[in-house]
Amino acid sequence: MAARKRKARAMAAGGVVLWRRLSAWLPPAWLPRGRLGLSALLGRLSDRLSRGRDRRARRNNFSPAGNEAGHEGSVGRGQADACVIQKWLITEGAHRFQWIRNLVPEFGISSSHVKVLSSPAEFYELLKVQIKAAKQRVVMASLYLGTGLLEQELVDCLEETLEKSLEAKGSPDLRVSILLDYTRGSRGRKNSRTMLIPLLQRFPEKVRVSLFHTPNLRGLLRLLIPERFNETIGLQHIKVYLFDDNVILSGANLSDLYFTNRQDRYVLLQDSPEIADFFTELVDAIGDVSLQLQRDNTVQMMEGMVHPYRGDKVAYCEIANRRVMEVINSARTRQELLHAKTFHSSHSGSSLLSQQGSQASGGLKPEPDTWIYPLIQMKPFGIQIDEMVTETLLTEAERDARIYLTTGYFNLTQAYMDLILGTRAEYRILLASPEVNGFFGAKGVAGAIPAAYVYIEHQFFSEVCYLQQQERVQLQEYSRAGWTFHAKGLWLYLAGSDLPCLTLIGSPNFGYRSVHRDLEAQAAIVTENKALQQQLHQEQEQLYLCSGVVSKSTFEQPNRYVKLWVKLLTPLIKNFF
Repeated sequence: MAARKRKARAMAAGGVVLWRRLSAWLPPAWLPRGRLGLSALLGRLSDRLSRGRDRRARRNNFSPAGNEAGHEGSVGRGQADACVIQKWLITEGAHRFQWIRNLVPEFGISSSHVKVLSSPAEFYELLKVQIKAAKQRVVMASLYLGTGLLEQELVDCLEETLEKSLEAKGSPDLRVSILLDYTRGSRGRKNSRTMLIPLLQRFPEKVRVSLFHTPNLRGLLRLLIPERFNETIGLQHIKVYLFDDNVILSGANLSDLYFTNRQDRYVLLQDSPEIADFFTELVDAIGDVSLQLQRDNTVQMMEGMVHPYRGDKVAYCEIANRRVMEVINSARTRQELLHAKTFHSSHSGSSLLSQQGSQASGGLKPEPDTWIYPLIQMKPFGIQIDEMVTETLLTEAERDARIYLTTGYFNLTQAYMDLILGTRAEYRILLASPEVNGFFGAKGVAGAIPAAYVYIEHQFFSEVCYLQQQERVQLQEYSRAGWTFHAKGLWLYLAGSDLPCLTLIGSPNFGYRSVHRDLEAQAAIVTENKALQQQLHQEQEQLYLCSGVVSKSTFEQPNRYVKLWVKLLTPLIKNFF
């Protein structure tokens, strides 16, 4: 019965894929903006219409000429649709993911502008170098800023760069914008706020510190839940760091552990002004609906803005939705216009765009072979783009394709579990062993969280075994002495390929919190370039080298013993961590 339910759920998810494949061939003007739930609705309708069709008919060799010319003729409506689907199915490599641009802006760049980092130390040094070199803007979004010596050095770098900007004559005006979570950033007497107040006091016109407060923590709930536990209700979890036109995408926070011995992922996008503009606008939009830190360590909302926990919740969330969707849709419109110009210039033989690019950069602008799609998930605001794209990627994965999925906190949503267990691709899921879990050794109730993750992992593994999927779905545990594990994302290898053509990198953990509670952002990076694919492959291999395969004997080890009260409590609280 359970297996049938999972297959039924996977088939339902396939309906969404069908609509998205078809919508990829529709003119952008025909597609809805800001009402992303319509795609899911139409997907389910199309699934019902197509269930009775023979799947093999979709792969028949219909004549594409009639469909492309707008004449269905003897092909018929159903066969024309099948022709469109067939064209999608035979699309090679990275181009099969172009349907994502129907939801978000697509940024085409050269793979030479992408660098994959591997270590916390490399990440930390890059942050300092980029801060010191910034001339126009520094924008940093993180869960929190730590209070140690390494974090203080980052603040000192910001202060030094701001001072140089003031002293320089005729140079661009440097602006610093920092977005953190209110509850996590306010924890303790010495916290993120106290670390940043000196910058606000010295450069009040140049520094902005925004503290996002979830609208779901309000009223009696806000009064009763103590510090630390109030962070379970919802957080600002986005991690993006940009300096002028250089962007670092990561899952790492601004804390000493993430600079030393807490393994994460990091990708640098160099000389990418459109992407930097997008994330600047995104951080500004969230900042506008966040509390603003003042020089006396108080906070206040921008004038005329609805308060996140004192004001009307529905009104606040509607405003936030509009602000974020404006950023997404305006960027998407700009990129569509750019694509249209590029298309017309290439078909007319014009090299105007290349000439303009060479004039601006002083050299010939390389043709894009890599595409960046920013995926936003803000369920409190009704924005579910990342969830939709991730589910579609899992659904689309064909037989013999391989997906390497990693998360520091293994607590997949039911939908993701159904798709993993109900589709045909091979999965290698990397998760933290108890000893490298970030909560290992914590005091109080938090100290039991690693055991709760063990229990969740055991349940999922038992389901895999029950469905006899052990060969196709494999769990691996990251273990490294003296380190903790925080990496998240996935790598997609198409059938027959030894290198990935797509990766997801950013803040989501693929769990309930990421989908329903927190503000999240990651990017789908799609590339045709073999050298960049090799970089991504090496990144994946390096992480998985520090892991062991999970088997039944894994859960027989003494350190995997889960107390009864943890087993009883986990189903009740698993949606909060």
